[in-house]
Amino acid sequence: MDTSDIIQSIKSIEVESPTNKIIQQLKQLITTGQLKPGDRLPAERVLAERLGVGRSYVREAIRKLEFFGLLKTSPQSGTYVSGYNIKMIEGVLTDIINFNKDDFAALIEARYYMEINAARLAAMRRTDDDLALLQAAVADYDNKVNGKQDAVQEDMFIHLRIANATKNSVFESMLLMLLPDIIKNIIDQKICGDNRGVQAMAEHHEILQAIADQDADAAGAAMAAHLDDILRISREKKGW
Repeated sequence: MDTSDIIQSIKSIEVESPTNKIIQQLKQLITTGQLKPGDRLPAERVLAERLGVGRSYVREAIRKLEFFGLLKTSPQSGTYVSGYNIKMIEGVLTDIINFNKDDFAALIEARYYMEINAARLAAMRRTDDDLALLQAAVADYDNKVNGKQDAVQEDMFIHLRIANATKNSVFESMLLMLLPDIIKNIIDQKICGDNRGVQAMAEHHEILQAIADQDADAAGAAMAAHLDDILRISREKKGW
């Protein structure tokens, strides 16, 4: 076997994310009966200190478990274990942990069709407050790009503002699950070119204008145009 064949045979080491490790620990506590339906979890700060991780990882784990109905959070009384039976929890937790975040093409395709419809709904349902928040998010992105600074977080925030304007919490929850892994793939694989930020500025303004005009068709079309390049690249990498 020559050197090139050896290199191709070596697989990268998969490092498990802190979020998945938190989910696994909570799974262990639930399946062993140490955490029972109705039991309250410690506060995020306490969990983060005990686990030795940032609060953002704890928050993401709780959010994922909430999305799948395994935890319930009340602003007044905290986060509780739901009443699902153990076997159901086992199956769903395994699905969460094994979620194929490395299938870049699948992530992008799911995001593409979801965000087109989110833009359409945002145009139909947005309030004046929603529009003001979206305008501020777009301005923040523009300022970062014009200042030659990284604007990944600002870009994500624009899309979350659009999802929030749909008044459908599932759109926002799904996007919160998808975007971090999508952004990581884009950065790790160096998919976007140097001028992508400037190009995205104009595309964001097209989407913003359509939502401001409450033109659902134009908003959907503008979002599709914004995501077309990344969808094409991801499909080419997959061989679709």
